[in-house]
Amino acid sequence: MNVYDSERMSDVLTPMGFSETETAEDADLVILNTCHIREKAAEKVYSELGRLRVLKEERAAKGLKTMIGVAGCVAQAEGEEIIRRAPVVDMVFGPQAYHRLPEFMAEAQRGTRGQVETDFPVEDKFDALPAAEQKKTLARGRAAFLTVQEGCDKFCTFCVVPYTRGAEFSRPVQRIEAEARRLAEAGVREITLLGQNVNAFHGQGPDGADWPLGKLIRHLAKVDGIERIRYTTSHPRDMDGALIEAHGDVPELMPYLHLPVQSGSDRILEAMNRQHTAESYVRLVERIRAARPDIALSSDFIVGFPGETEADFEATLDLVREVKYAQAYSFKYSPRPGTPAAGEEEQLPEGVKSERLQRLQALLNEQQLVFNASCEGRIMPVLLDRRGRKQGQLVGRSPYLQSVVVSAPESVFGAIVPVKVLRGGANSLDGELVETAAAAE
Repeated sequence: MNVYDSERMSDVLTPMGFSETETAEDADLVILNTCHIREKAAEKVYSELGRLRVLKEERAAKGLKTMIGVAGCVAQAEGEEIIRRAPVVDMVFGPQAYHRLPEFMAEAQRGTRGQVETDFPVEDKFDALPAAEQKKTLARGRAAFLTVQEGCDKFCTFCVVPYTRGAEFSRPVQRIEAEARRLAEAGVREITLLGQNVNAFHGQGPDGADWPLGKLIRHLAKVDGIERIRYTTSHPRDMDGALIEAHGDVPELMPYLHLPVQSGSDRILEAMNRQHTAESYVRLVERIRAARPDIALSSDFIVGFPGETEADFEATLDLVREVKYAQAYSFKYSPRPGTPAAGEEEQLPEGVKSERLQRLQALLNEQQLVFNASCEGRIMPVLLDRRGRKQGQLVGRSPYLQSVVVSAPESVFGAIVPVKVLRGGANSLDGELVETAAAAE
């Protein structure tokens, strides 16, 4: 979502005469778009601001002005604290206010320093955002993000998102469709629908009724030029039957689902306020796989949550062994200020969290390697949208979101082509174009 938000900020700035630079040293304006999910990410913001302070002084010595802004969830959460700790910052604004960048810029140019805007506005920011130029959209690649939902009403005890992104909000279907059509007209072939709880989507449809995500996906699959659809991130409790059916019925919907579980222990899941159990999650996975047998699953895991015992952690390992993931993201629990879990007394030592994380990641990495190896010999459609490290090499995305490396002519860049998988590695697949494979045989 931060990638999407950054692109939209760039679109806001383009009519003002700004263009993107490769380095901060060449920039008249630097915006840090930030994340507040983990403590390390927040601290990186202040570290980067220290570097930018030096850069701003060096540019000033050459007679060059530099404006610095902090956007996103750290901005939303810390507001005035950022100005206090880093007075070099000209403006601080949350993720619901970046459509007002022209106002902030005008104030900064008039000499107003230390602007802070972290209110949740009544107006829909998406209504105020300009459409991206086609040339600019295509330069970003053949795959694009499209935000359809923001915010969260779940209030998991470890999570800061409800406080930084606000309540759940879904965009109207017609505006989402219009943006999807603009992307397709610019050459985009794959869209990923974004939301903090994307499968809680309930945007108003053209018929005046609230549409669930499954119905939205079926609608967007009819947009000319859109050949692939993905969505992230989902909550297990919002995975309804209509969405599960879409996985079996809509060929444009890729067979890959990110479905965070966080823990395999019911005791910890209750403490996290996840509102599902390990058993209900496994049964849900079974329903999804019945609808789409070849689907690949990924997930999120938090280890070392306050009060987690060795038995709780072993329950997580058991769930991983039962579900079998193609990919997963795992983290040590990081207390976020203001969340209920941060005040719990039973905080675990860092050493315990690190040791458990290593064990979990070893199992997850093993499963990822097994899944990638199982793709060897298969022919699958790959969207080649990046250039590889070596001359004549292109990199693309498989239906399962794996990176696939092939030797291919530049003429197929940006196309979806059949690729035969030759080798499944730990983090990527090596393949060859089917035409090349047929010629060799």
